[in-house]
Amino acid sequence: MRILFLTHSFNSLTQRLHAELTARGHEISVEFDIADSVAKEAVDLFRPDLILAPYLRRAIPESIWKKHLCLVVHPGIVGDRGPSALDWAILEDESEWGVTVIQANGEMDAGAIWADETFPMRQATKASLYRNEVTEAACRAVLTAVERVQDGRFVPLPLSDAINARGTLRPLMRQADRAIDWQRDNSAKVLAKLRAADGFPGVADLMFGEACHLFDGRAEGTLRGGPNTKPGDIIGRRETALLRATVDGAVWIGHVKRSGQGQEGVVKLPAALAFPEQAAALPELPLPDGWAAEDETWQDIRYREADDVGFLDFDFYNGAMGTAQCRRLLEAFRWATARPTKVLVLMGGADFWSNGIHLNLIEAALDSQGSPADESWANINAMDDLAEAVIRCESHFTVAAMQGNAGAGGCFLARACDRLWLRDGMLLNPHYKNMGNLYGSEYWTYLLPPRVGEEGAAAIMKNRLPLTALAAVQCGFADARLAGEPAAFRADVACRAAELAADSPRLLAEKAERRRRDEAAKPLNHYREEELVKMRRNFYGFDPSYHVARYHFVRKSPSSWTPRHLALHRNPGWSVPG
Repeated sequence: MRILFLTHSFNSLTQRLHAELTARGHEISVEFDIADSVAKEAVDLFRPDLILAPYLRRAIPESIWKKHLCLVVHPGIVGDRGPSALDWAILEDESEWGVTVIQANGEMDAGAIWADETFPMRQATKASLYRNEVTEAACRAVLTAVERVQDGRFVPLPLSDAINARGTLRPLMRQADRAIDWQRDNSAKVLAKLRAADGFPGVADLMFGEACHLFDGRAEGTLRGGPNTKPGDIIGRRETALLRATVDGAVWIGHVKRSGQGQEGVVKLPAALAFPEQAAALPELPLPDGWAAEDETWQDIRYREADDVGFLDFDFYNGAMGTAQCRRLLEAFRWATARPTKVLVLMGGADFWSNGIHLNLIEAALDSQGSPADESWANINAMDDLAEAVIRCESHFTVAAMQGNAGAGGCFLARACDRLWLRDGMLLNPHYKNMGNLYGSEYWTYLLPPRVGEEGAAAIMKNRLPLTALAAVQCGFADARLAGEPAAFRADVACRAAELAADSPRLLAEKAERRRRDEAAKPLNHYREEELVKMRRNFYGFDPSYHVARYHFVRKSPSSWTPRHLALHRNPGWSVPG
């Protein structure tokens, strides 16, 4: 079928559905929901068999849904209605939630039901649930709905006839519903409110007497304030996070968006960097055992061992890796490779492995009287230093085990490892051009062509589309697709890594010989120099595309047009087949 995606943006769920439906032979074109007239034009150009709305922030125009079958993906159980479905589910501690595929009509979320799926809730942020449980349920429900549309015999169930409809109409969740009462809310309640607002819109609050929005709340299992500490007090810092007292303990605040700059200048930043002077006056709360700490406390880099295998977790918010984070991870990597193990597995984080350089910190360089171009240069060189250390590692056989999504330079940092294993369900975006025609570095010109061929590398960079785990293995970018369930994935990784450790003498000898041949053919530093010549032009050259794209990305500016690689119907020469 020809399926038109009408969506607010090409977010993670939309990407996954695009990949899954394309793999099943459907022709997919995308139109961003900018205006009624633009959507109507897209429908007229593409003449779709079906319109799918994976992620909308407003209703589909009546002029479209009355003439075409339009299916809306709603992140709520049958009967749930309203724009804050997942927010309310988290705040009200629902044990089970779901996704419903609804036919658009004149009433929001009240159309006939084409498919639905449920899933058990876990204690996680809204963004994490959306990227994982919601996305998996949505894929199952949408694929079922599409099959039913193709079959032609299915009759969708009116909401009024749904006997399992336990959901209800709930209003937009406002800041008054999210507000933290530091004098009454215990740590669990504080974390629930932060999790329900993570990603967007955050929780409106005060820090150091200044209005701001809080994000990225993490539990603290051991640390407490002193005898004079009051709930709400900010009592310490660790790396970029700040510890805040509650009535029964404390929670970490990872990210903050200050309000004092005016909305145009606001950028979400790591908490200690958002308030640098105030944070510097707080006591530092270091981890007692460094990378290998086992306390129930926040740390963004963690190391553990199982016999001859070391595991290095790095859980950076949204997968963004700033200059300092890259340098700390390089320090941790070198420390881990000095351990008496044979295999080192780089696990990344549960939601993201890495998305490359930290665009928010780069954008914020202006506020610290710095230069975004200079910070971009420092950040990409720190990423390159890390990638080079992984490529040149002689003591250990290295594995990148991707639990979560990865993009841009993060994909090639992972590919720097000797093996790349993917959890089924995660997505890769191994390209750079969407960020203002950024060329990219992280040794991708050395790492990618041998895996996928010169033509394959050119296609990946040109097409700028996500790869599923299966597609990444099929094209040669990755080495294996493992279990989709997170616990099963980690168990499989541990088992396979142990097998590699048993064969490490042979593997390391082959690796050394391969590096010797590669270095003789073309020294590794030449790849870096060539890439950085292009990157310097992106950062410092006359074309401001990268800086403009970054500005709009970090501020979540509304789209004014749909990229042509997504909107097939707007490409020159495209016409409806037949």
